Amino acid sequence: MARRGAAGAKYDGNNMNENDVGRDKQDKQNKQDKRDEEDKRNDDALAVPVAWEALEDAFENNAPEVHSYLHFDTGEVIRIVDGVADPSMHTRIMNDARYLRIDPVSSREQYRWMERFIATVEDEELRRRLNIAIDGKGAFRRFKDALMSHPVDRERWFAFRSERLRSCMESWLTAHGIHSVERPTWHVPTAQEVQPVAGEEPAPPQGNPVPRPAVSDIQRKRLHELVDGLVSQDMDLAQTYLELLRDRRRASSPLVKAGSDASVAAAAKSVDSD
Repeated sequence: MARRGAAGAKYDGNNMNENDVGRDKQDKQNKQDKRDEEDKRNDDALAVPVAWEALEDAFENNAPEVHSYLHFDTGEVIRIVDGVADPSMHTRIMNDARYLRIDPVSSREQYRWMERFIATVEDEELRRRLNIAIDGKGAFRRFKDALMSHPVDRERWFAFRSERLRSCMESWLTAHGIHSVERPTWHVPTAQEVQPVAGEEPAPPQGNPVPRPAVSDIQRKRLHELVDGLVSQDMDLAQTYLELLRDRRRASSPLVKAGSDASVAAAAKSVDSD
């Protein structure tokens, strides 16, 4: 039999009283308001195709001589190293509104991550070795060395660290009004896709294609920007790779003019002359 509460509301074992109904409506309204607020922030945020792997490296590297910046248009991360990069280039990037300086995670916070991870290690001997490893200067290197012979726990550590880095990156992007969008992917056509159908006339070009020289200029400019951000130890690797591309192209196509590839190799060395 239904009863009436103190406020006169009729209820029984299967029905909520007026206070419960009111709280339920308020909870639903609060959740809807929160979703509306998040949608509005996403609408107002700057859409950037973030390169997550490069951004993660920048957040992890807190060396004082390394300065990392996020490019709003491309989502790429450029790294400037004091004593290696041209100081004028660093000044130019700092004053460019298209770049945002990245605030890496502090060493203290990353040290706390190691402590929390050690608490999750089940192997008592490994847990003891890790606690010894993080005591004193050089803790990060010794911590990684201690995990080298334990592949399962090492992979767990990488996942553990990446999860926390991702959380820091998302909070940083939100704080700066940036909304991450999917990065464009390059589609490489297959031979069947580019092969014309028998008896079919080639389709005329649509629109106003960008002249090839203009495209080359854009590519060279972008290449200069990438090379300027390399540290010295990476310069030899970049040069070797570019020379490999040049030699492979010459071998496969003898009629290609060497000057076109030589200009690319020269761009890789331009950081020394700039």
